Amino acid sequence: MNILKKLYCRTYQSIFKIMIPLLPYREPTILKSNSEVVDVLKSKDKKKVLLVTDKGINSLGLTKSLEKELTDAGIDVIVYDETVANPTTDNVESARLLYLSNNCDSLIAFGGGSAMDCAKATGARIARPKKSLNKMKGVLKVLKKIPLLIAVPTTAGTGSETTLAAVITDAKTRHKYAINDFPLIPSYALLDPKLTIGLPKFVTATTGMDALTHAIEAYIGRSTTKKTRDCSLKSVKLIFENLIKAYENGEDITARENMLHASYLAGVAFTISYVGYVHAIAHSLGGRYNTAHGFANAVILPYVLKKYGRSIYKKLYEMGVYAGLFDKSVSYELGAKLFIEKIEELNIKLNIHKHIEDIKRKDIKGLARTAEREANPLYPVPVLYTSEELEKIYYEVKGE
Repeated sequence: MNILKKLYCRTYQSIFKIMIPLLPYREPTILKSNSEVVDVLKSKDKKKVLLVTDKGINSLGLTKSLEKELTDAGIDVIVYDETVANPTTDNVESARLLYLSNNCDSLIAFGGGSAMDCAKATGARIARPKKSLNKMKGVLKVLKKIPLLIAVPTTAGTGSETTLAAVITDAKTRHKYAINDFPLIPSYALLDPKLTIGLPKFVTATTGMDALTHAIEAYIGRSTTKKTRDCSLKSVKLIFENLIKAYENGEDITARENMLHASYLAGVAFTISYVGYVHAIAHSLGGRYNTAHGFANAVILPYVLKKYGRSIYKKLYEMGVYAGLFDKSVSYELGAKLFIEKIEELNIKLNIHKHIEDIKRKDIKGLARTAEREANPLYPVPVLYTSEELEKIYYEVKGE
């Protein structure tokens, strides 16, 4: 990367880091039961809520108990269940029209990251009806309060119930981009581990690795705070201690609860400290091939960590020691390499492939440019890379 572009990126990131204490970061109020959701809506005098979810969750009946309690309390529920993995601009517009045509006054996002991203973006479009989602991509482009939003995660991974981000795919171009602004942080989050019982093993595995990626990228970046470092460390430890348990025994309520907590902590960390090239590459694959986000992160993570090299040895060592993965007497370099090996071992135990073979060679140059545009200058990565340097990671991830 040429010196002028590098200087621009690092200056941009430094300004954001300086501003962290001045920005209105907040965490959602945690709820533990459906009845608390009802109490919140009643206290805010809400009469009709749009519940944003997907077909799979709706068909499993996971929303029914909450719907019943809301209805019994005199709160009407309108369900939008067309959300797809990697939610699109079409999803958002359909949900927005349903909200408006039924005179709704609040939103519930019920599901994984896709449902929450769709609900957040729907809220943004309701708040800014004359501004397209494309015009809101990037940072601080919403700027207006969205309708009351309650997030109900059914997976332990995205941490979207804590974040200011909504990741959306353009339905026409398949370009995937993030909208980042403080009004998108949900006001409340219902963390109920019972809702994660019975998740398919693949979903448990990949969403868990998504949370691990959030925690690691937040920790190794250049815009950390004491709070985000503490959250990342606790999240990494919880994931290494509980993800395999939740994967092997989906009924383990303690492991499920710990994974929800780990996901939440990682969400708090990366909301403030951002992510890095792992996410930028994963988003490009999600946009082009509809690759599941958590799966993409899981596969890509070891390759990017290895490429960063000695710039992150000390930080990987610190995470490994905190998580109890090895003795603190080892060197930073050995500890870092052992930490990456533990990630690779975790992927193997979770039956996550080492490569993403769907990547087409003819697409790699364009994918790398997309990832570079997303990451630079926004993500405070340990080492800055050009699109040409990122291309090499795509080939490694593809298995070439």
